[in-house]
Amino acid sequence: MKLAIIGTGNMGGAIARGLIASGTWQASDLICTAKSDSGLVRIQSALPGVQASRDNRLAAREADIIILAVKPWFISEVIEEIRPVLDFKRQLIVSVAAGISLQEMALLLAAPEVPALFRAIPNTAVEVQDGVTFICQQNATEEQMTVVEGLFAALGYTVVTDEQHLNAGTALASCGIAFAMRYIRAAMEGGVELGFRPGEAARIVQHTVHGAASLLLQSGMHPEVAIDQVTTAGGITIKGLNAMERSGFTAAVIDGLKASS
Repeated sequence: MKLAIIGTGNMGGAIARGLIASGTWQASDLICTAKSDSGLVRIQSALPGVQASRDNRLAAREADIIILAVKPWFISEVIEEIRPVLDFKRQLIVSVAAGISLQEMALLLAAPEVPALFRAIPNTAVEVQDGVTFICQQNATEEQMTVVEGLFAALGYTVVTDEQHLNAGTALASCGIAFAMRYIRAAMEGGVELGFRPGEAARIVQHTVHGAASLLLQSGMHPEVAIDQVTTAGGITIKGLNAMERSGFTAAVIDGLKASS
């Protein structure tokens, strides 16, 4: 089976690196395209063994699964370019372009019959096989859905949903990566103020956040239960939590999510 990633930039590259690192795909089974010569050099350097090309039509013709990972404003141009070589009975088409609906994709493809189409919204942690990907489909069979879900399951956690929840999923998981990074950065800065060297503060906070998430995932605990386990009456943890809440911590997180969706 061949996989074409049309537009191997930040997200397309993260998907490619994650799939190869997961062992579910061989580099030789991937065809990755770029718009410029510099992009082509970047692919060849970062993804040795993949077939790198500037020819989107060639990549689409040879692939069994086509991931459209270009910026949303390039989708129309790219689809027009590859449409003559597409075989809707054989190929699966997955768009990771934010904001382009399945209906818009179908109109651009102008197929005689509505083809099986997918939208996937991964976050950047797919590169380390610890991402979250939301997937929705139009006119796909159960077998086709299994193939696409299996592809992204190799990159982390998958959520099969309807299209109307993709924006919320983007805010929660894709924007959520940035929100989590901002907490990590703030905690690192706090650690430096408390007396740790920057590098040491960074490692402490990174491991703390990783440990907190792992604890919840492995135990199934609600976060408040885990909080109660480290919060004693009159102790320093509750003082810190209350100080954060007085500064609007929870409200700020919720407001940020709502603003992003």
